[in-house]
Amino acid sequence: MSIIGIDLGTTNSAAAIWQNGQAELIPNRLNEYLTPSVVHISQDGKVLVGRAAQERLLTHPNATASVFKRYMGTDRQLTLAKKTYSAPELSAFVLKSLKEDAENYLGEAVTEAVISVPAYFNNIQRKATILAGELAGLKVERLINEPTAAAIAYGLHEKPEHTQFIVLDLGGGTFDVSIMEYFEGVLEVHASAGDNYLGGEDFTGILVSKFLSTLHLNKTQLNPHELQLVQAQMEQAKRQFNQADVIKVEPFLKAQKETISLYKEDFIKLSEPLWQRLQRPIETALRDAKLKPADLDEVILVGGATRMQYFRSLIAKMFRRVPSANLDPDLVVAMGASIQAGLKARDQALEDMVLTDVCPYSLGVGTYNENDHLSTQGDLFSPIIERNTVIPCSRMSAYYTVNDNQTKLNLEFFQGEHRLVKNNISLGQLEVRLPKAKRGEEGVTVRLSYDVNGVLEVDVEVISTGEKHYKMILNTPSQLNEQDIAASKAKLSALKFHPREQEMNLALLARAERLYEGRLGDQREAVLRAIRWFESILEQQDPSAIGEAQTEFSQFLDTIEQDRLF
Repeated sequence: MSIIGIDLGTTNSAAAIWQNGQAELIPNRLNEYLTPSVVHISQDGKVLVGRAAQERLLTHPNATASVFKRYMGTDRQLTLAKKTYSAPELSAFVLKSLKEDAENYLGEAVTEAVISVPAYFNNIQRKATILAGELAGLKVERLINEPTAAAIAYGLHEKPEHTQFIVLDLGGGTFDVSIMEYFEGVLEVHASAGDNYLGGEDFTGILVSKFLSTLHLNKTQLNPHELQLVQAQMEQAKRQFNQADVIKVEPFLKAQKETISLYKEDFIKLSEPLWQRLQRPIETALRDAKLKPADLDEVILVGGATRMQYFRSLIAKMFRRVPSANLDPDLVVAMGASIQAGLKARDQALEDMVLTDVCPYSLGVGTYNENDHLSTQGDLFSPIIERNTVIPCSRMSAYYTVNDNQTKLNLEFFQGEHRLVKNNISLGQLEVRLPKAKRGEEGVTVRLSYDVNGVLEVDVEVISTGEKHYKMILNTPSQLNEQDIAASKAKLSALKFHPREQEMNLALLARAERLYEGRLGDQREAVLRAIRWFESILEQQDPSAIGEAQTEFSQFLDTIEQDRLF
């Protein structure tokens, strides 16, 4: 049974398999390697994923969702076709689509995957990712950090000499920094840092705000269709700034009466807070690794947003070298995840490869805050395993009673970096009974052990009696119980995916519908005639005729889009 590697991205997702001694990218049903992380659900309960769904972002914004990876690990729900869905449920649709593509490509069932996650994802976000895999019918025993996957794909583990390098992964919604070292057959992560809410979408948002302010509008004054149209146009403008200093935006909204010019200089200036946010995790990772920029042998860029010319220039200035971006930044993580899948499957070609990773957040317990006189702060965080400790790892600390005749300790375990536990993430609790004694005379030792699969083991021993307590905090599907998971599976199974063989037709028709809505006069009539012609061919159910019509219809749509503004 094959294990595939999956890059579940904010903007796009991809899958790959390690076979025949190499990482092979898996084409989707449109014979493309990138599947947009977009889901559309029609009124009759049919699900579209990928490019066809992406086309419907413009024409059916209320029934289409994107960028939902940003809500992983939160309670946020998105409403599509009058039903609500969580981020793991929407992500499950994308994973299921990738799973089906892999099964079609490999000619066998696929039941297990290694999925990449941002290195700075916390445990709740990682659990949400595993839940998405389970809902899609995939066993996910192993997650791999995206920068680590990228480093593997670059073949840095094969370099013959000692080398230290940094991976900068700027995707659609997240930014990750990992500093790694290769030495004597071991690829070791020394430090990770990042920002889970910073990515290419935020830079596009800067242009959306600038464009709307020029028109003296705000987002609340636009309907969902208009807002999505502005989003799409500004995404194109952002990409055009790689070649042009000025972008002319012809009228495309009712409120826009004249051409608007967008200047690259303004974009860079308005994005200054984002550029500063990019630099902070880089500095944090370097400090944690006790390195200076000059100590690094290579700078690797990963993620589609690293294509921004100004980003590359900024990184080149910071490190005083041209960063490496030899592999496709959108596909490199999926390739690395497939290599990790090959390692898990114990492929002989990968036997000599050793990976080590780090714990991205500090792990510890809450302790009494004696200075909280007004009861506004809450308990203090006491780290036991500090961030960027190489895993697997085990650390121990001792804690004592704060009251006379105290008979129990309520230990609560947290993940984070803030001094107050209320600003960190609770992972679980354990209550321990103690003999009565004066304050500070009774206590416990707390040992935390953390492994590569996100399993946190807690061993507590009462110092005076030797009584031991144990708790395992698993990186299992989620904090949902089995009943909740079963209900979610039942809800998703009631929806039906469009057949694979129809996917190209649906994508072409969705594209044509978008062009019909965006054109007027003769062009609009021509698109309408083409749609009717293509639909008539589909009704004949002749595979040969449909194949020829797909090519002709696609070429026709290309001619219509030759007058694109961007």
